Amino acid sequence: MRLLVIEDNRELSGLLLEELEKAGFTVDCFRLADEAIAAVAIAQYSAVVLDLGLPDSDGMEVLAALRDRGDSTPVLILTARDGLEDRVKGLNRGADDYVLKPFEMEELIARVKALLRRPGGALGVTLNVGNVTFDTITRVVSVAGKDISLSPRELSLLENLMRSARRVVTKAALEENLYGFNEQVTSNSVEVAVHRLRKKLTSVGAKITIHTLRGVGYLMSTSQADATVEGT
Repeated sequence: MRLLVIEDNRELSGLLLEELEKAGFTVDCFRLADEAIAAVAIAQYSAVVLDLGLPDSDGMEVLAALRDRGDSTPVLILTARDGLEDRVKGLNRGADDYVLKPFEMEELIARVKALLRRPGGALGVTLNVGNVTFDTITRVVSVAGKDISLSPRELSLLENLMRSARRVVTKAALEENLYGFNEQVTSNSVEVAVHRLRKKLTSVGAKITIHTLRGVGYLMSTSQADATVEGT
């Protein structure tokens, strides 16, 4: 899942980036409203964490710009403005949640996940394919009931493929979901990530297959019959 964080405080922005990535999200951070709006135009986000006090604009204007263009991405406002009028204004403008500074990081992450579990959101509680189970809230993966260890990138890749099981996921879609703007992505980054994930799943007896469809993308299945395979 890819999140957009709009926060002008560099220290807090860095902390949000670090903790949200630990929680399994791909994160893009921007401190200017114009940069964030430009990012939304070219990338698809699962949720937005929005500060109101930005150097070049009020965060309320960013929220209004998103909603005016028909963008329904969940928005969590993160601000020091604690007045009732500000909270009501934000919610009426289309915000989905409101967190006051200072805050506990654990609560913020829980609220983001709660937004994504709402109807139409991006998170389901558990995913099951073959003998593999993925709890998307705790970020725990088990194979035949036994927990396995995966890196944050491998967790994100597995989640993307499990959510689209038996459907093709393009390489471009995986790149967008797995890597932020500030991360260096080589031409074979996705291939390397898929290879490592396959190797780990195979080593623990996972009864799923990640098929490579050359020039198209990847498909996860529990049967070789679900795809014409050109290398696995």
